[in-house]
Amino acid sequence: MYNGLNGYQRHHCGHPVLDQILVKWPEEQRNTVYLLINKYGLPHDACMTKITWYNNYPWKRTTVHLHTVPHNSPTPHLDYLEQTIDYRVPVQYFDAIAQFDGSLYPDRTAGEASAKCDQEAANFMAINLMNDIVTGKRTVEDARRAAAEIEKAFRLHGQYSPYTTEFLFPQQSHTADPDVAVF
Repeated sequence: MYNGLNGYQRHHCGHPVLDQILVKWPEEQRNTVYLLINKYGLPHDACMTKITWYNNYPWKRTTVHLHTVPHNSPTPHLDYLEQTIDYRVPVQYFDAIAQFDGSLYPDRTAGEASAKCDQEAANFMAINLMNDIVTGKRTVEDARRAAAEIEKAFRLHGQYSPYTTEFLFPQQSHTADPDVAVF
């Protein structure tokens, strides 16, 4: 692993270690890394299987994974871009979130919610719709329909909505839940 990358050029990173890693990556993930470098600067950590930025506002963490997971909802794509925020998901909503989107990962102990897709816009959308479910604004079924409509608009027509460009709820902090000791 390499920490503290610096020096970026347009179509390659200009850093020997990061360039050595990316040359072996598939084009889709490599292009996503370049887009994120243009937006957030050089990553903080890089190894052969993942590249990570920390505190790249509005995200707590952004990781591009070499390995992908096929995901068919709302349209077929590969999940490899994981983005995380501080968010306390009430335990009673974990099942509903899993029913809505299997690529959303609430972490009760860390107090985080992560979305994993192939585009940042889809991660914004998934977390915004998760918040709608948690706050009672939408049912799981309504959120799935909305995801299909929103994603169709931006993937097929290049039309972005606030759901795909920003968080539509206040950022949370102090969200960790270390639970209670039982002995």
